[in-house]
Amino acid sequence: MAKNSSKNRKSRAKGFPPAVENKPAPATKAAKSPIRWDLLALFLTIAVGGTYLANAMRPRPPLPRFGYKVVKTYKHDPAAFTQGLQVHDGFLWESTGRKGQSSIRKIELETGEVLKQENLEDKYFGEGLTYHDGLFYQLTWKAGKAFVYDLDLNKVGERSYQGEGWGLTSNGTDLILSDGSAYLKFLDPETFEVRRQIRVLRPDRVSVGQLNELEYLDYLGGRIYANSYGSDWIYEIDANTGDVTRLIEMGGLWPNRERPKDGILNGIAHNPKTDHFLVTGKLCPTIYEVKLFLKEN
Repeated sequence: MAKNSSKNRKSRAKGFPPAVENKPAPATKAAKSPIRWDLLALFLTIAVGGTYLANAMRPRPPLPRFGYKVVKTYKHDPAAFTQGLQVHDGFLWESTGRKGQSSIRKIELETGEVLKQENLEDKYFGEGLTYHDGLFYQLTWKAGKAFVYDLDLNKVGERSYQGEGWGLTSNGTDLILSDGSAYLKFLDPETFEVRRQIRVLRPDRVSVGQLNELEYLDYLGGRIYANSYGSDWIYEIDANTGDVTRLIEMGGLWPNRERPKDGILNGIAHNPKTDHFLVTGKLCPTIYEVKLFLKEN
């Protein structure tokens, strides 16, 4: 603001008439004080800056938070390094990671039995998974490749993209990709061209990074649910603006004392049959079906 005010002072000075010698004021009258443009500019800077600071420090309403209740549990392969989770046609579909261990799987939810599995080449590290328009799309971490499968898990195509691949979901029109940053990219399913992107922000306008596995729900105009890598938080995000609208606290779901090394929460799938979420983790022996409820802040 001070720099702009200085520019304004210079422009005003150029507009003044040429300096001339004035006659002394009569002794009986007090001399008129000149306008101090520098002090006026300083006053305006302080006033504007103070208003901005007051707005920035104004208390904001607490962000609504969801708690959870476990309504059912299912067996899950404890060796699965879960990267993506999806419910479709009554089955659970999963993408697993780590080089030499990455796969896409079709699973019977009630028993945890893997009905079909296709392994990725050892050079690929599997990542997010989603179903879109009759096909499954699976990301890889750093290879810049996505693999496309039919419902029998036959590979029917590949897509290329820039940057890392973390989580993936679909809103029925776009594929939505997370890359570990605070941005979510909306992709053309055919070309993987980025149509648009949104920056995920908390109400205090702080960016939310480390966004990982994703799930989209056509709810309140579109909501994206995202695991926060390395934490027990799931963010609910407005799919149109990127604003975080709610937090889901999953602490205690998978006790830390029971987790192996690298065991973290990751994997969200909405079960349309029950309208509950299925949640699991990397190397977790359990899939939890949870019912959410709004907590009092």
